Amino acid sequence: MAYDKGISVFSPDGRLFQVEYAREAVKKGSTTIGVKYKGGAALIVDRRSISRLVEPKSTEKIHQIDDHVGCATSGLVADARVLVDEARKAAQIHKVNFGENIPVEMLVKKVCDHKQNYTQYGGARPFGTALLVAGTDDLGVHLFETDPSGALIAYKATCIGIGRAAAIEVLDKEYEDDMEFEDALKLGLKALGAAIEEMPKAECVEIGVAAAGKKFYRLPEGKIAELISQLPEIEE
Repeated sequence: MAYDKGISVFSPDGRLFQVEYAREAVKKGSTTIGVKYKGGAALIVDRRSISRLVEPKSTEKIHQIDDHVGCATSGLVADARVLVDEARKAAQIHKVNFGENIPVEMLVKKVCDHKQNYTQYGGARPFGTALLVAGTDDLGVHLFETDPSGALIAYKATCIGIGRAAAIEVLDKEYEDDMEFEDALKLGLKALGAAIEEMPKAECVEIGVAAAGKKFYRLPEGKIAELISQLPEIEE
């Protein structure tokens, strides 16, 4: 038990328990799905609230970082907000210094470097949040997942948060390279339904899209409702 008292102490088998605890916070977070399609990437988030008194639109889970890139979060909301602010600052500094949009992978690495700092020094704890970052640049379409340890992985489709195993099972079976836009969104919504074990509701789903040649944008609720209406019923 003494090995989980400080972030800078390894256990005898080479584990950092505080980082593993941070991952548990992510596993209990909102279901967040990312899917690449032909010409872009979409982020799909379940933003259901635990109380009917909460306004669903007040729980923002998708954030625009720059014109060409956005992210979705799962885990501790306040931690995610700090990381989003760091990402926005890094994007603007690069734009001022070089007169161009920051490459997506470079941006993600800067965020992950910031997260890694909090796993190496005493007196602070790791960030209890993970980000799915979607964006486009001269190198193509990107979808990255950041881990509380500061690691990053590129995906074609993935899920973080509660219900991850069920969502990954759907994505693994049905994802195809170069999917069309609406097909990718329907697959993401189907995976979300599998994760939350019910049909998603348009007012409780947030979708952000990073498409080549366009600014990062959020899909309107009416379009989300139309896509959900075309999904097969969730099996009990």
